[in-house]
Amino acid sequence: MSTQQVAGVVEAVGHTVAARGMCCVFRDPGFGKSVAVEQAVRLLPGRVPVWRAVAGVAPGLPQLRAVLCEALGLPLGALTHRAGPAGHALAGALAEPGVLVVDDAQRLTPSLLDYLRQLWDAPGCAAALVLCGAGSERAVARASALRSRVLTWHQVGRLEPSQLQQTLSLFHPVWAQADPEDMARVDEQMARGNFRTWAKITSHVYAACERDSARQVERELIEEACARLGPYP
Repeated sequence: MSTQQVAGVVEAVGHTVAARGMCCVFRDPGFGKSVAVEQAVRLLPGRVPVWRAVAGVAPGLPQLRAVLCEALGLPLGALTHRAGPAGHALAGALAEPGVLVVDDAQRLTPSLLDYLRQLWDAPGCAAALVLCGAGSERAVARASALRSRVLTWHQVGRLEPSQLQQTLSLFHPVWAQADPEDMARVDEQMARGNFRTWAKITSHVYAACERDSARQVERELIEEACARLGPYP
């Protein structure tokens, strides 16, 4: 499902890949960063290789090398614990024009982010780098050498009240007949433009309608759905 927010990420990533630069896509959890980046790389020309990596929890350098080698299709066993050969192999793979997407980049320490910077500073590097994650902008900011090389900083936008009716109706037909004022009230009090929160509310609204097909998507039903989210939606 395309939204204005997804379109913004598509433009940012597309420009970064064309320039063979670096991009940081960030926002708090639940605003659709990873989904938007995935949509963006899917829309790239088919000839552009896309390598996807997810940063592990508290990784060390061997773990990061393993993740990068796996993403780039390099043999893990022979390279993971051998810094020199691994660096040469990674640099060789990144000499091919393409894009490496690193999700949950906020988990990377400044020293690990500097390792990425060294790979991209290697002569002949022709790949783009997209770093994505909640708090990734703060992590990158602490790695000054890498930070200075970031071409594009893109903060994913929130769902605006004017977009709710159309966007959520496309997401699920249960919202097609809902009162826009009821939806705006829920967004102001609970969801605050967070798509993940709206997805949870949608699940509870749909389940209530399935249990009682006579019920309408009105304020009372929506409030019941929101109550199921607890104090931390």
